[in-house]
Amino acid sequence: MHSSKPVLLAVAAFCIGLIGAALYLQLVEHMLPCPLCVLQRYAFIAIALFCLIGAAMPRGTRRISIGFATASAVAGIGVAAKHLYVLANPGFSCGIDPLETGLNKIFLATWWPTLFRADGLCETPYPPTLGLSIPAWSMIGFLLVGFTLVFLFFTREKTGMFGKHR
Repeated sequence: MHSSKPVLLAVAAFCIGLIGAALYLQLVEHMLPCPLCVLQRYAFIAIALFCLIGAAMPRGTRRISIGFATASAVAGIGVAAKHLYVLANPGFSCGIDPLETGLNKIFLATWWPTLFRADGLCETPYPPTLGLSIPAWSMIGFLLVGFTLVFLFFTREKTGMFGKHR
């Protein structure tokens, strides 16, 4: 692989696009985000930030950022799995609980409540989008990003003349 920079920028753009889609569903379709939705938003934003930082770093040090982005993707996979479990087991709820209260007290929730405030219920059965629930689409996004980042992490970038990174 010549450079991981374009891939990191593409992953960041993908994650930012997913945040845009989440805001569309919230503001236009009136689907309120629950605590697990907000945690997934944090994970996508963290992935995007680490990928942008990695793209700005010299080639030899990008693995650090890729590692943090991959860890964020793994965290997102865990949260999306929990959300899918909640939807599959309607008696199990995350409802109004300490998670929601804690999330809504983070400075980002007061600074930008449209994006980071959890006002919905995790078990709300919104109609599927293209046949899948929103958490299922989120899981697919995290898996795609996660596999891409793992591939980048274990792929060596080519070096220029005299063994120096280009």
